[in-house]
Amino acid sequence: MKRTMCVCFLALGVGIANAGDFKLVSEAFASGKLASAQYANSFGCSGGNVSPDLSWSNPPAGTKSYVVTLYDPDAPTGSGWWHWVVANLPATASGLPAGVSTAQLPAGAREINTDTGIPGFIGACPPAGEEHRYILTVYALNVERLDLPPNATPAMLGFMIRDAILDRASLTARGSR
Repeated sequence: MKRTMCVCFLALGVGIANAGDFKLVSEAFASGKLASAQYANSFGCSGGNVSPDLSWSNPPAGTKSYVVTLYDPDAPTGSGWWHWVVANLPATASGLPAGVSTAQLPAGAREINTDTGIPGFIGACPPAGEEHRYILTVYALNVERLDLPPNATPAMLGFMIRDAILDRASLTARGSR
């Protein structure tokens, strides 16, 4: 009986997290295939290494800030690969333009280390012959600011936002070479 109740509560929780009208759109992800501009210009790839455009709408009531992540769960690392993490985006933000990683983020926002060990966007570069999923997510948080140390990792950020997430919106595109 307890197991059934836990599964029911888990299913209910997932439904609540996705029940709102919080939406994310990106031209770079619109076709379901990752655009060439979002491929790396390193690791043997010759893409544009441009962070994708994104726009979100209808955040939940009480949103005080946002976090944006781009994650490849299929990377051959045992733990996936974090391509981009932006924290402390203000509640007034409603998106980011393409290439913002090399430009100016909104005041107070900051990029944290990716799996390259440094902050900033790193484009896709799956091993030849493999198709990977790239999951772009915006999280609406009930806190204005995360007090992240200078060397924060995506795992640390994930732990810190766990209890602050009001809702999330995601897009997935596939990429291969």
